[in-house]
Amino acid sequence: MSSTVPERAASSASTTRTSAGAFPWLPPSWVLIVALVAVAANLRPAIAGVPPLVPQIEAELHLSNAWLGVLTLLPVLCMGVFAPVAHWASTIWGSAPVVMAATVLLTIGSAMRLAGSNVLVLYTATLVVGIGIAVVGTLLPRLVKTLFPPERVGLITGVYMLAIMLGATIGAGLSDPLATALGSWEQSLAAWSLLGVLGLVAWAPLALVVWRHRVQVTAQSIGSALPWRSATAWLIAAYLATQSFAFYSTLAWMAPSYVQLGWEADDAGYLLSAFTAVQIVAGLLMPVLSDRVRDLRLLLVPATIAAALGLVGIGVAPTAAPWFWAALIGFGQGSAFALALVLLVRFAATPHASGGLSAMGFLVGYGIASVGPLVMGALRDATGGFEVVWIVLAALMLPQLVICAALRPGLAKVGAEVGATTGAT
Repeated sequence: MSSTVPERAASSASTTRTSAGAFPWLPPSWVLIVALVAVAANLRPAIAGVPPLVPQIEAELHLSNAWLGVLTLLPVLCMGVFAPVAHWASTIWGSAPVVMAATVLLTIGSAMRLAGSNVLVLYTATLVVGIGIAVVGTLLPRLVKTLFPPERVGLITGVYMLAIMLGATIGAGLSDPLATALGSWEQSLAAWSLLGVLGLVAWAPLALVVWRHRVQVTAQSIGSALPWRSATAWLIAAYLATQSFAFYSTLAWMAPSYVQLGWEADDAGYLLSAFTAVQIVAGLLMPVLSDRVRDLRLLLVPATIAAALGLVGIGVAPTAAPWFWAALIGFGQGSAFALALVLLVRFAATPHASGGLSAMGFLVGYGIASVGPLVMGALRDATGGFEVVWIVLAALMLPQLVICAALRPGLAKVGAEVGATTGAT
């Protein structure tokens, strides 16, 4: 049997309405939002902090560009492989306690990087960090659909997306200055474990109260099967694949690309920060707009076009307008990722269906996207430059546009065939 917290279900999936009020023992909404933000802020610094430090890591450990790309590949691969594990675990213990355990893993993995001069420890720590990020990232959309009413999904998604992108910006911008201030790149990467501690402090009360109020439900009420037969789920998974492939490849190689062009490492890090900073705006704006737009294609298509134009610019004329290219890519990719999170909620009939959709989408999407940094690194090694890398990423926006066009409002929701199902907090 499973131990979890059931959601109130309406008589049909189309009328399901979930909010924190369904669980009177939960803390006030503002407390939930603070906890959500504190945990979400940990999902990018451990990844975004690596690229600006690549020259230092390469100089000390003598790794190839392909192996340096694995430092970004591993967390993204974990985000795919461990998404179903997160969905399964949440059906047993509930999403909130599992997020707590995953944040502990993330914090430990970040701290392990203090011994990152040992290659085995560095990659093991990156793996542990990746597992933590995977579990938390998979379950947050489900928690949003469980704890907040439908008309606030975009706003709440925007708020925690803001935290994710702010974490990415801080990670990219401060990693090199931290290495200088603390004396080594290892200490710079390990410093993000302190952010994990803050996340644990904020999340612990919610996890504990959920654990105390867990109830028994039958395995038939909540299963861990993923929606493999849903055409809608496959479309969203494909969208996640193209968006994430481009995003993590950009994150991994933007700074090194400009270092190769003669920029100082800290200046390249600031450029990467500009890329992520624009995503803060896009990440909050797009989900809020999504609450007012029935047809998400009105937002999905412009976001994809913006990213494509920026990628072409950085590939053809990287020094002509580097800050504009970074901002354009950041706006496009930040909007695309934020809207992907909205898709995981809007196209799911229930919180449990949202969890299954997230798990499948991340498994397929991030599984494919995880090879992006590695493939792009190998492509750079083969060509001797980054120009081809950016043109290939720009070309990837064409299939993404096709997928966006297919995501029409009338698509069948994932889990809609189940009249009344149970979700887990």
